[in-house]
Amino acid sequence: MLISMLSRVGSSIVKELSISRCLSISTRSYILRSYSQYKDSLFKLPLETKVSEPIFQRTHDFSASSSNGPSEEGNEQEEMISVTFVDKDGEEKQISIPIGMSMLEAAHENDIELEGACEASLACSTCHVIVMDMEYYNKLEDPTDEENDMLDLAFGLTETSRLGCQVIAKPELDGIRLGVAAATRNLVR
Repeated sequence: MLISMLSRVGSSIVKELSISRCLSISTRSYILRSYSQYKDSLFKLPLETKVSEPIFQRTHDFSASSSNGPSEEGNEQEEMISVTFVDKDGEEKQISIPIGMSMLEAAHENDIELEGACEASLACSTCHVIVMDMEYYNKLEDPTDEENDMLDLAFGLTETSRLGCQVIAKPELDGIRLGVAAATRNLVR
C-alpha cells in the first residue's frame, strides 16, 4: 500500500514537471506546489487505514542540481596530495591531485602517458602502474579478484603492480611514486 502511495506521489511530480511548472532560481529548480499539497490530494485512504500521525513530517524542496554543502565558491579548498609518476625513461613528473581521484584520471589530466583503454571498467591492464615503495603499496586497499585477473595480463608485472584506475588518492598516499609500465597489452581493441 505504501509503495502504491509513493508511486502516485512520484507520478504526480513527474506529471507536474512535464507540464513545465518549474520555477528556475539560479542553478536550482523548484516545484511551484509544496509537497503538502501533493500529500493532501493523494493520500485519500479508506477510514480503516488512516493513521493518527502524518507519514511525512516535513515538506521538501526538489532540486535538479546537487550541492556539496552550504559553503560558498572559493571558500573551501580541495585537499590535495602529491604524486610522482616515473616514465619508462626514468623521467619524473610530480603532480598534485585531489583526494578521491584515481591515478588514471590524474595521469590523463596531467598529460602523463597512461593508456586506460577500457575507461576504468576493469576490462584491461593498460593503466598498469608500479608502486615504487613497498611502504605505500601496503597503505593501499587489497586488489579485488577482478583487478588481479587483469593484472595477470599486464606486461612487466611486479610484486607492487596495481591498475591506475583502482588506486584512489587518499591522504596517507601523499608522496607516493608510481612507475608507468614500459609497455602494455591492449586486448580491448
